[in-house]
Amino acid sequence: MIIDCHGHYTTAPKTMALFRQAQINLLKDPTAPPALRPQFSDDEIRETLEPAQLRLQRERGIDMALFSPGAGKMSHHIGTFETSLAWSQLSNDLIAQACRVYPQSFVGVCQLPQSPGVDPATCIPELERCVSDLGFVGCNINPDPSGGYWTGVPMTDRAWYPLYEKMVELDVPGMIHVAASCNPNFHGTGAHYLCGDTTVFMQLLLSDLFTDFPTLRFIIPHGGGAVPYHWGRYRGLSAENKKRELEPILDNVFFDTCVYHQPGINLLTEVIPVENVLFASEMVGAVKGKDPRTGQF
Repeated sequence: MIIDCHGHYTTAPKTMALFRQAQINLLKDPTAPPALRPQFSDDEIRETLEPAQLRLQRERGIDMALFSPGAGKMSHHIGTFETSLAWSQLSNDLIAQACRVYPQSFVGVCQLPQSPGVDPATCIPELERCVSDLGFVGCNINPDPSGGYWTGVPMTDRAWYPLYEKMVELDVPGMIHVAASCNPNFHGTGAHYLCGDTTVFMQLLLSDLFTDFPTLRFIIPHGGGAVPYHWGRYRGLSAENKKRELEPILDNVFFDTCVYHQPGINLLTEVIPVENVLFASEMVGAVKGKDPRTGQF
């Protein structure tokens, strides 16, 4: 079975965007019409997935995708925790419905209701609901809920520990995945995503997190950002700062193949043990057009 570990519902029904816009309108004007939770028919799910993700999966021989809400659309910087909770619950319920309609093609990965300055432990009930009640197998964790300004503590800070304890208890990994950037210095998919991947790896390198949580697992997507290309730098920094070899971190950290070109995948698999490289396509993701040189997506 070929499993794609990194899929997002980027073609979600348009009523999702209408709900989100209503949420934003209410934040600006409390007298605006309420954000009414939409209902989706199974046919709507089919209409949005058959021409996109499912067609591509079938064409390319992908049996199953780990499926989560659109990453940029998580936008944890918008509103309050309550705003994020309502948005996350709706987004996760939509994923659960897609997985029910296509149980052989998708399995769920949840969005967490993070919010800047809010204790990560507040995400635990939604994680537990998604795993225990909806059958999800992982979560996306945003290391920067502020949307590109990095106002929070590192992911190795003890403030995150209650969430990690629950992840270990439920035996689910977390994919490190920032959301939209509202900082004009950092393009979302071209800079913020890759900087986020690289930043978190460095946080892990400097910490003893996996001593405290030996079975905690993270997936760092997009080929690990800059990490494989600069593996010698990180080995040196690990030796200088923690007086240890870097390779044991790979007991807990995995990288995916979403780098969008074969030379990048080649480098990834030459530097990182293949046991730590997970196949992923990110369909339909950051780059949707065809390569003018090859005519292929």
